[in-house]
Amino acid sequence: MEVLNERRLSISSWAEEDRPREKLILKGRHALTDSELIAILIGSGNKKESAVDLSKRILETSGNDLSLLGKLEIHDLMQFNGIGEAKAISIIAALELGRRRKDTERKDLIKITSSKTAYSNFISHFEDLNHEEFWILYLNRANKIISTEKLSMGSLTGTVVEIKSIFKKGIEKLASGIIIAHNHPSGNLQPSQQDIDLTKKIKETGKLMDITLLDHLIITDTHYFSFADEGIL
Repeated sequence: MEVLNERRLSISSWAEEDRPREKLILKGRHALTDSELIAILIGSGNKKESAVDLSKRILETSGNDLSLLGKLEIHDLMQFNGIGEAKAISIIAALELGRRRKDTERKDLIKITSSKTAYSNFISHFEDLNHEEFWILYLNRANKIISTEKLSMGSLTGTVVEIKSIFKKGIEKLASGIIIAHNHPSGNLQPSQQDIDLTKKIKETGKLMDITLLDHLIITDTHYFSFADEGIL
């Protein structure tokens, strides 16, 4: 205990917002604020701001919302004085690790019993996207997930879906059912006529291939729309 107290006294009176690295060592990671954790990632600030002050300003421009921060690209972060390419990459990499950790923690949701459990297995793939993507859950006869696959990536307003690719992979994986999902970066949950037509085509093709389309989810940052729940599958 005496050694610990001596170390506390030796940290230059805990200047610069209690010095995040030392604070983590002595108090634990849970004691740090979001800005202090980002400050550890970037290491230093600029001539006018400490690493913590710069991190606070970066967070403020994202409404102090880590999900919104996760949407920023390298060039967006480099607009801040003191953030070069290497620091921007460090921030993006750390946020991506956080997303992947959540995805790993969801591995126990291997059986799909409702649109909610399907959404839980999809959501990490759609977080922080500024463009549309199309993903598929391939399921066995017990509705347990065989694999999760990204079929395509598009623009802000759409993505191209090749139906043959969906079922080619389904046959290779010996899937009995599929659940498809795509996101609407605009936040609009309502399916377009194109979404409805595509769903019908996939469902009809699935009947020929003996692979059942169980649901189609439209996903935004906070909610989802289920074709099955709404009775339009």
